Amino acid sequence: MESKMFKIYARNDERIQLKVYPGHYATPQSHITHYLDITTMKSRCSEARRIAQELARNYEASVPVDTIICMDGLEVVGAYLADELTKAGVLSMNAHQTIYVTSPEYNNVGQMIFRDNVQMMINGKNILILNGSVTTGETLSRAVESVLYYGGRIRGIAAIFSAVSSVAQLPVHSIFQQKDIPDYGTYRVHDCPLCKNKQKLNAIVNGFGYSKI
Repeated sequence: MESKMFKIYARNDERIQLKVYPGHYATPQSHITHYLDITTMKSRCSEARRIAQELARNYEASVPVDTIICMDGLEVVGAYLADELTKAGVLSMNAHQTIYVTSPEYNNVGQMIFRDNVQMMINGKNILILNGSVTTGETLSRAVESVLYYGGRIRGIAAIFSAVSSVAQLPVHSIFQQKDIPDYGTYRVHDCPLCKNKQKLNAIVNGFGYSKI
């Protein structure tokens, strides 16, 4: 699959490069035609900073952000995003006038939870959810439900890539969209044309990466 890899570039900063692997992949919710590798984006400081700078363009100073919830292992990007929002004048209602950066935990049935010691970062706070790749939006919908359950107020959703424009009537601001990737497709398992054509799966993928089959 590596031999077919190509890159796409962000419109506002060509140094932001998304690696794309065509093929047949299974996510927890669907089958997709391309795997999007954000490994270096979330682990190299220089790339994480550029991602944060680009995402910060979408948020006005008048929208308060108290906590950034990082999905898909994006804590490094989240920390830089908090810094960019602070420099841009985005308000935090926290007593210490700084933004929390945290990640969810999952229980044994896949539900997103926040422990008692973390709930003070959620309850009554203005929340920005940060995602890596959004395909169907189902995982993101569960994240929204969890934040609301714990008493948070969702002020924004940001992503590196998103195949959907909104989730739970909230706009998803992403650097890359489905239109940026030729022939990108996401399908329910029973509707997957690749399966119907008996094309073998290349890998199982999730927010942490891929495992070849």
